[in-house]
Amino acid sequence: MRLFWHRRDLRTRDNVGLAAAATDTVVPVFVVDGDLFDAVGDRQQAFFLRGVERLRERYREFGSDLVVRTGDPESVLPALASEFDADGVTWNEHYRAARRNRTRRVRAALDTDTAEHTDHVLVDPGRLDRAYPNHSQFHDDWQAVPKHDPAPEPDPADLADVTDDGDVPAVDPDIDLPTAGYDAARERYDAFLQDGIYSYSDTRDDLAAAVDRPTQAVSRMSPYLAAGMIGIRELWRDATEIHDAVDGPDRRNVSKYRYELSWREQNYHLLHYNPDLPVENYESMPNDIAWRDDPEDFAAWQAGETGYPLVDAGMRQLNQEGYVHNRPRQVVASFLTKHLLIDWRKGARYFTKQLIDHDPASNHGNWQWIASTGTDSVDVRIFDPVSQTSKYDDGADFVKAYVPELQDVPAKKVVDWPTLPPAERDELAPDYPDPIVDRNEGYERAQRVFEEALGKR
Repeated sequence: MRLFWHRRDLRTRDNVGLAAAATDTVVPVFVVDGDLFDAVGDRQQAFFLRGVERLRERYREFGSDLVVRTGDPESVLPALASEFDADGVTWNEHYRAARRNRTRRVRAALDTDTAEHTDHVLVDPGRLDRAYPNHSQFHDDWQAVPKHDPAPEPDPADLADVTDDGDVPAVDPDIDLPTAGYDAARERYDAFLQDGIYSYSDTRDDLAAAVDRPTQAVSRMSPYLAAGMIGIRELWRDATEIHDAVDGPDRRNVSKYRYELSWREQNYHLLHYNPDLPVENYESMPNDIAWRDDPEDFAAWQAGETGYPLVDAGMRQLNQEGYVHNRPRQVVASFLTKHLLIDWRKGARYFTKQLIDHDPASNHGNWQWIASTGTDSVDVRIFDPVSQTSKYDDGADFVKAYVPELQDVPAKKVVDWPTLPPAERDELAPDYPDPIVDRNEGYERAQRVFEEALGKR
């Protein structure tokens, strides 16, 4: 008999470690570990714990159960191994520093066999070079590594005949959450594969499409991937089957979706080799970045009251839904770190609190990329929030969906809002704030500060 320790892998299908453990009789286990739950916000905790409930239901359908205990895994797991007279304990590898440390303590506390498997990514980061200067070079090496098929789901006969009534705690979120669990993830992905993937490259940044058909213009799989409610090999296999069966524009669109999955892979590669990624700049610079400490500007950014319509729409979507479309997600991060010159770590921590799709690798890797402290082929990347609005939301559909103060303002005026005369802004939308920083002054200040940090001035 063998314990399988579920962590961020709330599924029985395409679970590499679980499939490996099922060569013996498996007792599925989940440990409610308060120290690690404290690292994310209530929204994601609530979504995750609902996923634990769905996982328990799946095991009960199989005539088994999910054994749930609360406490430190290094205490709980040895006790369970003794209780069930287990020959070993299996789990899937994690990359965040706190989870790595927890894993080491668990392994040291167990006096039985242990096994760890690569499950969260398509390619084990250890198979690739330690560092890459940009995503393109990472992708070339990553693409050359064969991708495994989804791991098989255990047969009910492989699972121990156990029952358990261990408590799965409930956390009350402040927003409505998507339905948790594998079935909900699979339903959402199927809907995307039926239609959205064939236009993905063309519509992924179209913010009007994000409003009109939010689960088709993009996949919206990130909450399920972050919680491990669906396996990455399953997503890759299905997208690849479509990719290989089509050509022309359809193949170009599907290829873009597969390419975007490789960004998630690189972020895990970065976290694997750089455990301090969430707290330390990846790239060292000759001089310190002169970040500003401005609580009022930071509070305005958090609330979506900066006077930059696309920035505010993105932040309000985050606050209302626990999710942000990728394009405004980039714009709000760039605005904070460049136009406001506020440390990326403050923004990343706020995202961690608010997001239901927070992922320790993607959140911090992407924040560093935007902040010009991570891997990038450009020394200083600055997203202009006005031109971004003009390019991706010229009809102001996305902005108006989240910023009702601008509902009756002509789209062209919404796009140009930060550049309009103050009197015209006050006449058009007296309840919406003026910009908290001048567009050009903010851009030029960021350029100067980063050039000084890079030793170019």
